[in-house]
Amino acid sequence: MADFNVIADVSRTLVQALNDGLSTLNPPPPPVAQIHDLQGSIPTNPALLTVFLFEVVEDASARNRPRMRRDVGSSVEIAKPAMALLLRYLMTPWSGDRFTDHQILGRVLQVLYDGAILSGPQLQGGLQNTDTALKVTLAPLSLEERARVFHAVQQPYHLSLSYEVRVANLDTETFNLRSTVASRELRPATFEEVAP
Repeated sequence: MADFNVIADVSRTLVQALNDGLSTLNPPPPPVAQIHDLQGSIPTNPALLTVFLFEVVEDASARNRPRMRRDVGSSVEIAKPAMALLLRYLMTPWSGDRFTDHQILGRVLQVLYDGAILSGPQLQGGLQNTDTALKVTLAPLSLEERARVFHAVQQPYHLSLSYEVRVANLDTETFNLRSTVASRELRPATFEEVAP
């Protein structure tokens, strides 16, 4: 069950996958991926890959799913389906050297292309041991959209990648308890019941 921690768990999963992939870059020490809000000065030694969650929206492709139903003894629990979330991340390398920044971006592209589905033992936090599969997709922003993000966080523009992660399901806590139908009776209608 994905509770309110699901957004943090997706971020942890993404950062772990990136750190595993970046650990192979030479020369040591390898760059480190970390969740960052792009505020203040950003260190460049050792090199850093900031993972900035800049937008959380409901995934429109997963709307209109049927209600969930679970039998509980002689009753039935009925609940809205989980809210499907789409998370948008901006990934920015900070090394102080443009060639190293480009190398980091190339490795991020490679890692997330090869591992576009994060599932099973890769999942972190409350997502562990679930059947969740997160799809990671490169979702380029226009130059103007990226510039707006950097302007909003008061940082100079920096070369970066934009990714979408879907579907992170946020389960509801509200269930309606209904009694099950124990018996039913069918009988033919009489003329008096049918006549106007």
